[in-house]
Amino acid sequence: MNFNPIVIVGGEPQSIFIEILLKSIKKIHHPIILVSSKSLLIKNIKKFNYSIRFNQLNKDFTNIKKNEINLVNIDYKKFSFSKKKITTESNKFIESSFNKALEIIDKIKCIGLINGPISKKTFLKGKYNGITEYLAKKTGTKNPVMLIYNPKLSVSPFTTHIPLSEVSKKINKKLIISKIKKISKFYKNVLKKKPIFAVTGLNPHCESFKGENKEKKEIIPAINYLKKNKISIYGPYASDTIFLKENIKKFDVVFGMYHDQVLGPMKTLYGFKAINITLGLPFLRISPDHGPNIQMLGKNKSDPSSLIESIRFLKKNAN
Repeated sequence: MNFNPIVIVGGEPQSIFIEILLKSIKKIHHPIILVSSKSLLIKNIKKFNYSIRFNQLNKDFTNIKKNEINLVNIDYKKFSFSKKKITTESNKFIESSFNKALEIIDKIKCIGLINGPISKKTFLKGKYNGITEYLAKKTGTKNPVMLIYNPKLSVSPFTTHIPLSEVSKKINKKLIISKIKKISKFYKNVLKKKPIFAVTGLNPHCESFKGENKEKKEIIPAINYLKKNKISIYGPYASDTIFLKENIKKFDVVFGMYHDQVLGPMKTLYGFKAINITLGLPFLRISPDHGPNIQMLGKNKSDPSSLIESIRFLKKNAN
């Protein structure tokens, strides 16, 4: 095999992902290994009348074909699924899919992993904040970083999927430094660019009116340390103004203190033209920046842009 495939985990079977994958095939032009259900794939090919072939892989993954969907079948019939909503019934299927994907990556050279959307409420069940943390646990990775990437601007939340009431307790100088260093290294090594960072404060106007001042105690010392280590970084900035056009054009990455502080503006600016990259894992992992969207399931109207961008990114930037 003289080409390195992309491993794609189909994720939640009651989602739009297989639909948008089939929409994306003609624009991919790269070998993929899909880890999902054969019956689910066939069902979608027939439903939407696609003339798409797939090649079922053997146990050693040695019969990969370049111009077809290479399928590793996770037997859908072993598990019972709800037909109308996402439930915990799909958990074993999803877990098996991720386990098989990690086995593939361990055995053959792949340029990265893409996973379809997962319901955090049903699959993670409070054990992990997100798939970022789930994969970090399975691979023995400490302090992974979520980067929502677009060539014009990226954002990264210091904390990910936790309640807002818990954010302040998590913020500390050492971890801010660690995460920003990982992003900087990724930009330099993969994107061949020295990034310019903007860091938001935690509180409105970067001020704490009572109690502990995280800006003064943790955020500003972290920024000052990173500046001394020759990272181009500025802040803290108030999050209500940093995303204004005249401000944001100066930066490559906005590093925020919590999930919605930076992901809300990012999705407003770029919609599905952004991808979710996990930094720090033994492999490059990307997730299209959308959820299961079960309300659109079966309608074949969902936008495949984020998946297409994910694949293009891996093709262009993976070693």
